[in-house]
Amino acid sequence: MKTESITLFYKQEKSDKVYKASLEEKEDGFIVNFAYGRRGSTLKTGTKTQTPVVYEKAKKIYDKLITSKSAKGYIPDQDDSDYVYESDQVKTGIHCQLLNPIDNEEVVALIADNNWWMQEKKDGRRMLIQTKETESGETKVIAINRKGFSIGAPEKIITAVDNALKNGKLGNIVIDGEVIDETLYVFDMLSDEINPLFNEKTYAERYENLRSEVEIIDSEHIKLVEVVKNQEQKQTLYNKLKKENAEGVVFKKQSSTYQAGRPNSGGAQVKFKFYDTASVIVSKINDKRSVGMSILENGKEIFIGNVTISVNKEIPKKEEIIEVRYLYAYKGGSLYQPTFLGVRDDIDKLECIISQLKYKPE
Repeated sequence: MKTESITLFYKQEKSDKVYKASLEEKEDGFIVNFAYGRRGSTLKTGTKTQTPVVYEKAKKIYDKLITSKSAKGYIPDQDDSDYVYESDQVKTGIHCQLLNPIDNEEVVALIADNNWWMQEKKDGRRMLIQTKETESGETKVIAINRKGFSIGAPEKIITAVDNALKNGKLGNIVIDGEVIDETLYVFDMLSDEINPLFNEKTYAERYENLRSEVEIIDSEHIKLVEVVKNQEQKQTLYNKLKKENAEGVVFKKQSSTYQAGRPNSGGAQVKFKFYDTASVIVSKINDKRSVGMSILENGKEIFIGNVTISVNKEIPKKEEIIEVRYLYAYKGGSLYQPTFLGVRDDIDKLECIISQLKYKPE
């Protein structure tokens, strides 16, 4: 139960940020949670109290948090969006299927192969939703990131699933998707009430189950990413998405089963981006709003240039993982025309490897 909450905004020139704070009752005490980020984006969440504390202490932390943000120019405003915070992040044991990239030649082949279905690759953040029965017999809705940890999520997404649970329409499920703003775009399903694990289900079977569950939830905040199945449909969608400057497409072998993790190469689900991106390590903080980037080669960090941070985004900290878009990479050199996209708190340093890079043809 929330006892106090506030939404603060900061808008100056190109900067447009939001910061939410809440003082909530939990167990035998109180906790202070927060969420922040660019207005209109999916916010990052956290807590100032790892365990519940007495009200007086929590209130002091809450007031100090608001004061510090106000001193930086944040002002209160009305906002109807809210977050469900996960103050105690735990490893859920649920892991998503990760995709390897393919090149243009492979795209042509998969468009022509009707055993491979195609979907739009959404430009969001990976999120799974699990409904799980607790020890008390209640069913809880849990948001999970690509690392398998429980995380905070937009309240409208959690509420949409919870309402279907309370109405007796939904059982225990695990669905997989990408969250953008306050909407979860779902594209796969790991389990349902009848099939606790979908290890033997094909993608075609899982997708039809997923379609049924999305219809049951019946919310504008849970949307199905549609698939196209034949060559003509795939080519039409591919051309449309490329013209619209979408992020890319995903191909899924409709006869394949779900395999958590990322295969060493290939796989039954692959991706193709219309532009190149890489996850890199912030190696240094420069003057004039730029940071140095590095990447791992044989376990050692190598420098691959600098990237400018626009004024409407927070400058990332050293050793953080960031996502950048670039035109191409020079072998033994830097990324050409890198653009900072954002911090990736759902990616490990060991994933920032040189094999991500695409090089300029010689």
